[in-house]
Amino acid sequence: MNERIERYLQAGTRDNTRRSYQAAVEHFEVSWGGFLPATADSIARYLVDHAERHSINTLKQRLAALAQWHITQGFPDPTKTPTVKQMIKGIRTLHPAQEKQAAPLLLLHLEQAVGWLEREAALAAERDDFKSVMRHRRDIALVLIGFWRGFRGDELARLQVEHTQAEASAGVTFYLPHSKGDRQHLGATYHTPALKKLCPVQAYINWITVAGIARGPVFRKVDRWGNLADSGINSNSLIPLLRRIFKQAGVPADLYSSHSMRRGFATWASANGWDIKGLMSYVGWKDVKSALRYVDASTSFGGMALRGAIPKLDAH
Repeated sequence: MNERIERYLQAGTRDNTRRSYQAAVEHFEVSWGGFLPATADSIARYLVDHAERHSINTLKQRLAALAQWHITQGFPDPTKTPTVKQMIKGIRTLHPAQEKQAAPLLLLHLEQAVGWLEREAALAAERDDFKSVMRHRRDIALVLIGFWRGFRGDELARLQVEHTQAEASAGVTFYLPHSKGDRQHLGATYHTPALKKLCPVQAYINWITVAGIARGPVFRKVDRWGNLADSGINSNSLIPLLRRIFKQAGVPADLYSSHSMRRGFATWASANGWDIKGLMSYVGWKDVKSALRYVDASTSFGGMALRGAIPKLDAH
């Protein structure tokens, strides 16, 4: 019975969260030499020792891990005391840091990258280089779905063929049993229409057709011999993968990360008249603050801005 209870408790926490929390607790105990259960005083001293070396977000994540440890072990949570709260406020005041955000992927650069991939796929097909065709078709689907659907890297990595329905010239529907924003693990369905150009629907169909995938992860590694992995790509490998694609396509790769596609779509949508409520609903944000982090306010200046407006893209 205890094993069954532990299995369900483990399932209630995302793998990435569990690993990061475990690392944070080990850092407090092993690296810093703290004792658990901890006191508010020891937590405060821990924060002082790391205030100049770590960002406020890193410190808050470690506090969350320590809080969870105490709660699950049945001890009072020392991270919620007035002393610790005041310490966090003081660190934020004395060590202000501008929050780093991924640059939004410009539609122009998306089009340039996809155009290059399409040309390379066609050339590979002419010389019967099947592994290159597969790799380019996968990459086209990855960047177009990542952009137009506004998925996070971990969401792209967890897409399953059996949870995806695509109809050419109509649209594609993805179902994710759980995601970062889905705290209750209720699952969510995401729909994206077919487009006249840079179409994510046709890109998805082209990819699973050439790969012969009927079930399992949508996006997988393709090895040097053209063999397709059974498991999905690792979300941590997306940044180097995308930067390789952009660099080969002549796009300034260092500007972008996997989050650039999500932020790029949000910026494009804002510039093309989407209201914040519609954007939140489409991407899956639960609060306005999360959505506003991805919207470039400068696009609201329209024709007064020196930078030209981002062109609209029509759906079928």
